[in-house]
Parts: sequence; structure tokens; C-alpha cells
Amino acid sequence: MTRWRAGSAVLDVGARTFVMGIVNVTPDSFSDGGLHFDAGAAVAGGLAMAEAGADILDVGGESTRPGAAQVSVMEECERVVPVIKGLVAEVDLPVSVDTRKADVARAAMDAGASIVNDVTAGRDPGMFDVVRGADAGMVLMHMRGDPATMQQLTGYDDVVREVRDALDERLRAAVAAGIDEQRLAVDPGLGFAKTAEQSLLLMREIAQFADLGRPVVVGPSRKSFIGAVLGAEVHDRLEGTAAAVAWLAANGANVVRVHDVSQMVRVVRMVDAIRSAG
Repeated sequence: MTRWRAGSAVLDVGARTFVMGIVNVTPDSFSDGGLHFDAGAAVAGGLAMAEAGADILDVGGESTRPGAAQVSVMEECERVVPVIKGLVAEVDLPVSVDTRKADVARAAMDAGASIVNDVTAGRDPGMFDVVRGADAGMVLMHMRGDPATMQQLTGYDDVVREVRDALDERLRAAVAAGIDEQRLAVDPGLGFAKTAEQSLLLMREIAQFADLGRPVVVGPSRKSFIGAVLGAEVHDRLEGTAAAVAWLAANGANVVRVHDVSQMVRVVRMVDAIRSAG
């Protein structure tokens, strides 16, 4: 079984597919910007996701949509810390912080978070120190550049091999920095410096990422590649998201990161039942 350690929790993500609920505390995220911008609304939204069956709650205070501008450490902390404190006081689930800044991650750990979900895979020089010091779990995601530049950095000879090799390198770097390998997970970063076709290829070959020996986290929810396939606007991508989640769950993903928790919990439970039948 594949186990992922996060703080004192041990998540048996090899036994079934886990669902990570997205709690965006931002005014400008691509899908639900502003929906949970108020801390009270964000906590309520996270609690509703927990009630719907989420296994992990992922709190983010900076949009990483294409072209998004960076926010300051202080502003990002002001957005996420009250929400993390509110959630950990109410739910017995791991709470993750979606950040690329070590100072924000440190404040989030102090507030009770136990996972760092880093779209830059530890590019901030202090990030690995924060994760190691907190005994936190960590998601190492693949992205080239930053949200402002990533869509100009989609040139690959073999996107699956290059993304896999890059994640392998970041895993080695994290372990070399003293982080227990069992605390690490990987994410191919659908849509982050990838075209729609490249994101589809990464999903088709998701089993190759399991060969890295760590849990595979994937975030297909409402993304632009679904819009490209279906001609659907961002709030009309539920079925496309469900199809992507089902494929991923059946083919090696351990954790799916989604907005529509109740529906995707049902999807992964059905896939898991089919996969384990007999």
C-alpha cells in the first residue's frame, strides 16, 4: 500500500482514491474566485466539503491561473491563516496550504496545516526547511516559469518523460534536504506550462508517474483542457471533470484535487468499487 505521511496523520492512499477539496480564498482564481474570499465563507465551504466526503482540504490564497499576478506574503497569510485555523478547529482532516512561498507555508503550519501543496515543487530556497521542520506532507507539482509566464513555456520533445524526470529530480532534492520520502507526493501539473493536448497526454499516461514510488496527486477540475475538448465554459465542466477523475482514479492517481467534492466522491467510490471487485 502507498502511504503518505502528513504531520501525525498517515494517509493510506493506496487503499482507495482520496479526494482533496479546493478552498480558494482569492478574488481571482480561474473557476471560483471570490466565492470563498471572506474567511467565514471559506471555512463554511471547507466544512461542507468535509461533510460531503473530502479527505483533505486545500486552502489557497494566491491564484495560479494563467497570467495571475503574485500577491505579497502578508496578504496571502492574511487570507489563508484564519481559514486554516477555522478548519482545523472543526474537522479531523489534514488541511493543506496551496502556496509557493516558504514564509506563507510556515505561517500555515503554525496555524495547524499539515501539508504544503507547492506548484513550484520547492523552488523557494526555504520551502524544504519549512516542510522538514514541521514534519509536514508535501505535494511537488511540475510547472515551468510562473503563472504569469507559464503558457509561453510549453515546448517539450516528450512531455510525459520530461515532466516525470523533472519530478524525479525534485523528489531527490527534497530527500537530500532531509525530508522523509514518505512525506512526499508528486503532481504532473495539468495546465501549468502545458497545452490542452499535453495535459491529455499526461492523463493518458498517468500510470508512469506511479513508477516514481510516491502518491500521485492530480488536479483536473474544471480546467481549460476540458473546455477545449467539450467547448464548455468553466462552470459547465462538471461532466468533463468527472470523466477525467474517473480515468485518473482507474489508472493510477491516488489523490484527485477538485472543486465539486460531493459529485467527485461518488465518482471515485464507484471507480474504486469496480477496480477492487472480486
